[in-house]
Amino acid sequence: MTSPVVRTNNLVKTYSTDGIKTPALRGVNLEVQAGEFSALAGPSGSGKSTLLHLVGGLLSPTSGEVWIEQQRLNDLPPDQMAQLRLKRVGFVFQAYNLLPVLTARENTEFVMELQGIAEKERKQRALELLDVLEMGQYADRYPNKLSGGQQQRVAVARAVASRPALVLADEPTANLDSKNSENLMGLLRKLNQERGTTFLFATHDPQILKNVDRVVTLHDGRVSSDSGA
Repeated sequence: MTSPVVRTNNLVKTYSTDGIKTPALRGVNLEVQAGEFSALAGPSGSGKSTLLHLVGGLLSPTSGEVWIEQQRLNDLPPDQMAQLRLKRVGFVFQAYNLLPVLTARENTEFVMELQGIAEKERKQRALELLDVLEMGQYADRYPNKLSGGQQQRVAVARAVASRPALVLADEPTANLDSKNSENLMGLLRKLNQERGTTFLFATHDPQILKNVDRVVTLHDGRVSSDSGA
């Protein structure tokens, strides 16, 4: 049996501000298998974004373990953590985080360029993905000339262009209307099915929750239900 893409063991995260400790996660155990199309749900403050950021190595746990494939994140020095994120994990942020001085195609190519992929291949991959995401005609536009929905599609293209094992998406539809949310989810599902990309969302958007195969619900930093259990 293959190892899960994501595994957490008794994961705890406590924030400390001015001596006041605020628990965000209280012992979360989670496994995500290759090819899953899953979501973390729950109200604001439930811990879903914190869990997503811990899985992606953007935060360090207070205690417990995080594994990506065969790699225990707790053991990794910063340079190796950066390499793991670069090569194995794609991120889609609520704020898009596109580079304003790069076109849609260049933004899509950016992670691949960091990986050292040859210019011809990364350009081909970028244009193919932008076409899949119905953004091919806007490949040479800069972010300030794109709508919010278009920028989000470019952010998705950038996240999956490097062919990561896992894509983490934090509230990816928060800035979209219902029609664009539905369209984006359809396109992500297509990438999941055709490329086998594993997706894990953090969201409270019903449009996402009705489209995923599994919903893990958090409440006060604990898993309260898991439709895949």
